[in-house]
Amino acid sequence: MTNIFLNFATQNRNTYIIMSIFSKLFGKKDEVSAQSAEDFMSLVRVYFQSVLAVNLGITNIRAIPDVANFKRLFKIPTTGGKLGQGEKTASKKMLMQDYGMSENFFKEIDNSIKKHVRNQNQVQSYLFMYQGFTGDLMMMISNLMQWKLRVPSMFASVIKSAVQDTVHNICTKPLFKKDDEQKTAMQIRTYKERLGYSEDWMSEFVYKVVMLAKKEKRSKNDEQTDKK
Repeated sequence: MTNIFLNFATQNRNTYIIMSIFSKLFGKKDEVSAQSAEDFMSLVRVYFQSVLAVNLGITNIRAIPDVANFKRLFKIPTTGGKLGQGEKTASKKMLMQDYGMSENFFKEIDNSIKKHVRNQNQVQSYLFMYQGFTGDLMMMISNLMQWKLRVPSMFASVIKSAVQDTVHNICTKPLFKKDDEQKTAMQIRTYKERLGYSEDWMSEFVYKVVMLAKKEKRSKNDEQTDKK
């Protein structure tokens, strides 16, 4: 159980790494606080941990810290005497209503965990792969899209299309100009196949993080303008 706790804790570090990537893109000296993006990723962690708790019958709430905090903050009752069930439903509802995530986003997470995590000993390797997958994916997105990520948020459809095209290239393009990009693309494809996530899932995840990070950057700039 201790190993599970430690691996859940490292997901916060993965969030920090992803947001640091965008801080470099959206401002050389300005740090992107991206509270909305962090809130989004925190809810995703709650959903992951809730699914694992339900599937594996985890009863020690200390082993799933994000679920514990979520449960206390929103006073989520334990459903059917099973830890994680009520939190899974509540976090999914928030992600769909507040962030517009699709039903398929959750189905792919459910299917991936069900297939690859059959006991608590497999949690560590699964989360390690997931962290590598999302971290490498966001790094490649930032490297390949560059100026496209700076397109104003009002052109959301343009950004979404660019994200989808870039994700597709990462998953299918035979050769990249730089050796490190080629290596990272191959790693992402390996993670993708082993975890069972689709291009659509990857695009939806990336697009949401990008738009939330851009929103926070714009809000911060507005606050600085008001102070002047």
